[in-house]
Amino acid sequence: MKTHFLAFLFSLFFTQTVLAERADRDKPIHLEADRATVEDVNRKDGNRISVFTGNVVLTQGTLLIRADKVVMKEDAYGFRYATAWGDLVSFRQKRDGLNEYIEGWGKRVELDNKTDKIELFRKARLKRGLDEVQGDYISYDMDSEFFQVIGSNERGVETGLDNRVRVVIQPKNKPDNADTDTP
Repeated sequence: MKTHFLAFLFSLFFTQTVLAERADRDKPIHLEADRATVEDVNRKDGNRISVFTGNVVLTQGTLLIRADKVVMKEDAYGFRYATAWGDLVSFRQKRDGLNEYIEGWGKRVELDNKTDKIELFRKARLKRGLDEVQGDYISYDMDSEFFQVIGSNERGVETGLDNRVRVVIQPKNKPDNADTDTP
């Protein structure tokens, strides 16, 4: 029940299109770190795994992720999955066709380029303009604009004293003629 209410709340929260920059998915992924281990040999499962540690910066077009450690997996079909850890991991990505960014933070961030989904875990926070959501877990689907936020009580995980979902929704600007009481 709470999850359905939150989904409704987020449809109100993000009434404008929140699509990530579509051109980003066609751009190469660049990684910088203090150290890297790259397993480029084909494994039995067809996956390749690379581990980047120390001041990691992952970029793909306008997508930017900063973390202490990133594990990048590529499956046999070329889809990439990144898991980033840090205190706190941050991500930022430009919205499609607008000069506005989506920003997020969490202790762990998982990026799936097959589903175009980003998940933030523990101390999760997501911000667009002045609107903001916070919780223990946030799932952000870059294609469908869908956000899901869950507090630590609902996940059955105690992450601190404040385990509730928090949302800040700024008022939308009223048209000039909305201030008058006359018809």
